[in-house]
Amino acid sequence: MSVWDCVIGQPHVVDMLKKVVSSDKNSISQCWLICGPSGSGRDKVARAFAAALESEDLGEGNTLSKVSCEVLADLHPDVNVVTCDKVTITIDEVRDIVALSSQMPSVSPWRIIIVEDISRMLDRTTNVLLKEIEEPSKNTMWIVCASSEHDVLPTIRSRMQVVNLSMPDEESVSRYVIEQTKVDPNIAKIAARISQGNIDEALLYASNESVRTSRDELIAGILRMNSACDAIILAGNIIDDAKSQAEDEVQKEVENQQKEFRRINGLSDEDRIPTKLRSAYAALSKKDEIKRKVTRKTRDSLNRSLDAIDTLYRDVLVILNNAQSTVQLINQQYKYNIENLAKRFSLKDVLFRIDAISDARRRLACNGNTTLDCEALLCSLI
Repeated sequence: MSVWDCVIGQPHVVDMLKKVVSSDKNSISQCWLICGPSGSGRDKVARAFAAALESEDLGEGNTLSKVSCEVLADLHPDVNVVTCDKVTITIDEVRDIVALSSQMPSVSPWRIIIVEDISRMLDRTTNVLLKEIEEPSKNTMWIVCASSEHDVLPTIRSRMQVVNLSMPDEESVSRYVIEQTKVDPNIAKIAARISQGNIDEALLYASNESVRTSRDELIAGILRMNSACDAIILAGNIIDDAKSQAEDEVQKEVENQQKEFRRINGLSDEDRIPTKLRSAYAALSKKDEIKRKVTRKTRDSLNRSLDAIDTLYRDVLVILNNAQSTVQLINQQYKYNIENLAKRFSLKDVLFRIDAISDARRRLACNGNTTLDCEALLCSLI
């Protein structure tokens, strides 16, 4: 069993990183930039790379070593992960991790810092990293993830070894979904297809029927839209659904964290929290933190909705270009409706709508007014 088993559809990247891990420690670059679209598995590549670097067997034993398991589970004392479960990574979080990066590793060859998504940092926050990345401490390794090299300041990018990922193919994602969720193979195939190779979304679609249903209702709503009134009502439904999904996800996360907190501290569900642990326990459900996480997950849900709408017009383009014999439709259950839509639109019309979706995505990413942006987008699709 290998630490690389969790990396899906990236054989060339795995081969390259295996060679890096097996080379002399003094010859290994200390700053890495792993680039790939959201859902390509860049966080999994980062953790697998870290596990291989920290393990005596380079992550290639008959079974996963204790060190490898700890790294992959984010439990290793010398591997620190800056997560992106909120809208932005704050400057205080980065200062803390920079201070930690100067410390010697306690039990392993490397002190490894993984940043899950550097685009979550503001420019002034990213500048805090610059000096440490220019001159990293002797036994410190930085593994930074981003959607693209262009998401990283040139002054930082120029000092890093870049690894580019591609989106995994549908078959690889489908197999992985079956392994992880044990769902029916047909559901796994549908999840892999509608997620377009996005591993995280495929797992979500496969394991959560309500999310699949919401997506189907969205596509059906777009196809039924005939007036501005329809568009505004549908926009409201999309936003409400995104907020509801986000709140449910965050609530489940908080409950799981509270259960884990009790388990670690030897407390049952009925036990009172001891006085000395109450502040730490209360921090798990702090209102400000929950609000930030809900905002982040709401944006993720809205992005999934935009991705779904994008696939609809992508399917229209496939039909307009007579490419169905070589390229399958993503929304196959709506083939008849999509063919009717293709009769109404020219290539120029479809490209205009795809550009409108991209514009809406950019506005939402820049903290635009969610309601106005969604309503404007759907009105432009009529």
